[in-house]
Amino acid sequence: MKLWPLLVFLGAAAVTAQSDSKAVIVNLATAKWTHDRGAPPETEGVMIRADEKTGGMDILARYPAGHVIAPHFHDSNERIFVAEGQLTLARESGAVHIDTGGFAYLPAQEVQRLSCTSKTRCSFYLSWDGNPASHPAK
Repeated sequence: MKLWPLLVFLGAAAVTAQSDSKAVIVNLATAKWTHDRGAPPETEGVMIRADEKTGGMDILARYPAGHVIAPHFHDSNERIFVAEGQLTLARESGAVHIDTGGFAYLPAQEVQRLSCTSKTRCSFYLSWDGNPASHPAK
């Protein structure tokens, strides 16, 4: 699978970036989810905030059951909070499940592979403290 979500959200950040001086409130049920052309079916995202100074950003992502994000790594630290469903995070040290309400912190450069392993879709919050540029793992 391609790493489309990150590329799409990075492009959208320039257009929809929120200032750090404004509060941003998003609920899963009422969020303005978008599906971008060329993205896998049933995948959607919401750009929440982008920091123009650091390149950091916050997004919501939603994937159908069974969706797999290919092995990759980011240039900055990443935080994941699962709001719905179950993600499986495969790393060099092994695979772990992140259930609804679960959290993961991944340091920059750490190779990861995410899969939506629940029988329902997965919705999760992603945050990067700097430029979240994503690179395929070798």
